[in-house]
Amino acid sequence: MIGARIGDSSQDTLELVDVNIAADGSTSDVSCEERGVEEPCVGMEFESEDAAKKFYDEYARHTGFKMRIDQCRRSEVDKKIISRRLSCNKEGYYTKSKNQFGHIRKQHTSSRQGCNAMMLVRVNKFGKWVVTKFEKDHTHPLVLSTCLSVNEGDCKERRIQGLTAELKHQDGLIKFYREHLCMLLGEIEQQTEVLSTKIQVAVNNVREIETKEQKQ
Repeated sequence: MIGARIGDSSQDTLELVDVNIAADGSTSDVSCEERGVEEPCVGMEFESEDAAKKFYDEYARHTGFKMRIDQCRRSEVDKKIISRRLSCNKEGYYTKSKNQFGHIRKQHTSSRQGCNAMMLVRVNKFGKWVVTKFEKDHTHPLVLSTCLSVNEGDCKERRIQGLTAELKHQDGLIKFYREHLCMLLGEIEQQTEVLSTKIQVAVNNVREIETKEQKQ
């Protein structure tokens, strides 16, 4: 298990419920546990910052949103990161920026919707990364990918099949290029032999001319 609860009891157990949006627009309650992923909670520990990122990213994918690696805080002593905020990618709002002449730059489509969902982790004195704050609610609908909502195993199988087909295609290309490279090297070798012969003939002719001139 990636994370572990600290001081958890039956009274502290959270209701692990999320919303699954169906194709017809209706919703049904699907727990995180039913999807095989644990929901974050305050006090959960991780061995490293990367482990916390991996856990929250997995939780995000199974819940129906994308993770954004957000702000961090560094130690004033050695400048190492001591806390990290992991947010929904729709966190905050897009701010219009100006160029050096004070003109507003061309606006682009922004995915940010002011979502507050996040998980804050901080390193403790034992070197563990602990969840100190968790906001579950989103300000936007959660959309599960077809692969996760139908059958994650089938999705992985299709990905494996696709990668296998691509590997076979690349193997074919390698074989094709190898054959043509061998042909090219053979032609170069032949041309080298012909050129060597012509050079030798030219050298012999020069020597004959030099010999005749010496006799005269």
